[in-house]
Amino acid sequence: MGSDDDMLRRVLERVPQPVWVVGPDGLVVFANPAALAVLGYDDSCEVTGRSSHDTLHPLRPDGTPNPASECAMLSPLRTGRTIHGDDEWLMRRDGSFVPVYWWSSPVLLPSGRGVIYSFFDLSERRAAEEAAHARDLDRVRAAELRASQRRIVESIDAVHRQTARDLHDGAQQRLVSLMIGLRMARQLLPDDHGAALELIDRSIDDAQTAIDELRDLAAGIYPPALTVRGLPAAVRSLAARLPVPTEVVCGLDRRLPPALESNAYFFVVECVTNAVKHARATRISVTLALGPDGLELAVHDDGVGGVPTSPTGASLVGLHDRVSAFDGTLTIVSPPGLGTRVVARVPARALDG
Repeated sequence: MGSDDDMLRRVLERVPQPVWVVGPDGLVVFANPAALAVLGYDDSCEVTGRSSHDTLHPLRPDGTPNPASECAMLSPLRTGRTIHGDDEWLMRRDGSFVPVYWWSSPVLLPSGRGVIYSFFDLSERRAAEEAAHARDLDRVRAAELRASQRRIVESIDAVHRQTARDLHDGAQQRLVSLMIGLRMARQLLPDDHGAALELIDRSIDDAQTAIDELRDLAAGIYPPALTVRGLPAAVRSLAARLPVPTEVVCGLDRRLPPALESNAYFFVVECVTNAVKHARATRISVTLALGPDGLELAVHDDGVGGVPTSPTGASLVGLHDRVSAFDGTLTIVSPPGLGTRVVARVPARALDG
């Protein structure tokens, strides 16, 4: 700039927006402090008189050459028209790149037509966009993980149902037929066939024992009460079979989606099994509650406590997976010597299937 432009120079030096002036020969005439700060220079003398293109963007961010003949920012030298863009990278003093949104306008200098650049550093905006994109990806991955967990839970539930049906309709019915046949055969034998009658009686007892064990196994895999009467009935039936006195408090007034109902039942099964096997509990309470915020399942025992609150053991990991599959939360409170309380909360949005 010439001496007649001292006032303009002083104004531009105080402008917070980066400003960069290029002469007709493509050399840097002026750079204000804001531009120097963005590009990593300490003083304007470090850039004045240098080729603007070679200083700002001789290379693309991928390292390939960026020919001056293709430089859009210099085009006002030729066309005399203002141009702008939002996808340019300027090279800093240390060789790194800064993304900018820019305007390039023709300006009349004492030596002829020049160009004045004004640009905005987009680093913070790009970083914020990348962070938001990463958060979106994390949310998508979390949702996909929950969906995957739910599909696994539903698949296991379907296998439990099918296995229970197969045991009831297949092996159990065959054993019943066998026992009936044995009883009919016994009635046909004369009373003086003592050894044969004794063998048949023993076989009938064995068949009845196998039927009872198979019925219990099928009920353990998927209890009929859960299918027919729902979660409260299945939990009360479970409590009645436990060797530890167990109270069931129920606040459910409707059936839940089958997958959630099954998942909730086996959540309770795992909790009370842990209490019976490991906690040395003398009493257990199970609470089933349904409110505006969703479903709450709580199992409390008066055992030894001291259960880890983070899901490290296999049983706790299983509980956590069951709850998180329905976007729920798991809370464990287990002070040593004061029993254990395990609470699962499933949000209302998961209650409609």
